[in-house]
Amino acid sequence: MSSIKVVVTWSGKNFDLEIEEDDSVDSIKAKMYSLTSVEPDRQRLLFKGRILTGSKLMMMGTIGELPTEPKERTLFYEDMTDKQLAETLKLPSGLENLGNTCYMNATLQCLRAIPELQESLNSFTGRESDANILQRNLTTSLRDLYHQMDQTTGPSSPQIFLQVLRSAFPQFAQRNAHGFMQQDADECWSQIITSLNQANVAIPKQDSNSSSIEGSFIDRYMKGEFTSTLKCLEDPEEAEVVTKEEFFTLKCHITVQTNFMQNGIMQGLDEKIEKNSPTLGRMATYSKSLRVNRLPAYLTVQFVRFYWKTDRNIKILRKVKFPMELDVTDICTDELKNKTLPLRNSLLELEKERASSKRKAKLAANDINQNTTDSKNDETTNVEELEKLKKLIDPELAKDVGANVSGLYDLCAALTHIGRSTDSGHYIGWVRKENSDDWIKYDDEKVSIIA
Repeated sequence: MSSIKVVVTWSGKNFDLEIEEDDSVDSIKAKMYSLTSVEPDRQRLLFKGRILTGSKLMMMGTIGELPTEPKERTLFYEDMTDKQLAETLKLPSGLENLGNTCYMNATLQCLRAIPELQESLNSFTGRESDANILQRNLTTSLRDLYHQMDQTTGPSSPQIFLQVLRSAFPQFAQRNAHGFMQQDADECWSQIITSLNQANVAIPKQDSNSSSIEGSFIDRYMKGEFTSTLKCLEDPEEAEVVTKEEFFTLKCHITVQTNFMQNGIMQGLDEKIEKNSPTLGRMATYSKSLRVNRLPAYLTVQFVRFYWKTDRNIKILRKVKFPMELDVTDICTDELKNKTLPLRNSLLELEKERASSKRKAKLAANDINQNTTDSKNDETTNVEELEKLKKLIDPELAKDVGANVSGLYDLCAALTHIGRSTDSGHYIGWVRKENSDDWIKYDDEKVSIIA
């Protein structure tokens, strides 16, 4: 097949073009587009005669408008300010540091991870509270602060809450030559929990027909109970003393042998004490054993990392591993174990099956239609599984509103400290995003997503 070499004149310039005999007009225009950037539908070709046999060709046409630079430039994450990041990622509100108040900010962010608490605070009026006015004001100011934080993605100021906190508990208003002193987050957590409990923050009604539930939200959702057994080691005939003790926090004691959080918790539940023996008529050694007979829906675990030395608290820097999923069956009474084991065992088995299914799904992910069918089947299976699991809940535990019914917990928040002592360093709050494996880091005003 022969070709024709022609010179195309356009806009005062000559372009060499090679045309095949069977080239259509559209093919010629396409070739000219590659040389001149004039779009084919804007070209008009002129040549003498009815058949293109000459060596010259004229083209008329203009290049279309070049793309203009967008009015708003693309902004990448690394170029964004904290405010722009918060608005783009829809991050929750941070809290301004008002001078060594990171201990309070981290505490408030972790407490905010409890949705039922916020619902209870929203219904709090304080009119029927038995607490004193400072405790009522603390609860009211916390309610208002959380409401303020819900209205913005930017940092909020906890100024009013801080003033009320320092009025109710002057220890948080301590000063030194540099201003307000750093405080212990655990002390702040304990005082806030105690105040909310004494203010009798009630559990909101589930619906208009349901009756109110006795007890405060803190008592129901955050308070556990121990069965304490005291036994004299020097007189086996002396009767054991069994009592009940409430708790709001499990202690993880840290020694040179403590590598895991579960070990630290167990160390604090069994101890030896000295007390007067009524049968021996003198001081004797007793073993004291604590076992949980009621588990709250939200379990707080404190790492006891500080001890008093000379004139200040010193921090134990030993690394202690903690799980994302905690099984506390081993620290429960036999009675509570028997109530929780059926549901616990079924949940653990279900987790194993789902983990196995996820691995199989990844291997078979090539067939989109199959994946869609499996997804629909999963929805049906989930409903069926839920009904089966409900039947495994012990009837007595089901009546105990705010109690954990399985002995299993998922980590939803963590409060960490950087530094060597309680009166220095920095506190940060970490909260797991709802229905996600990502975490939100609350570093005062700075809020970020940790994948």
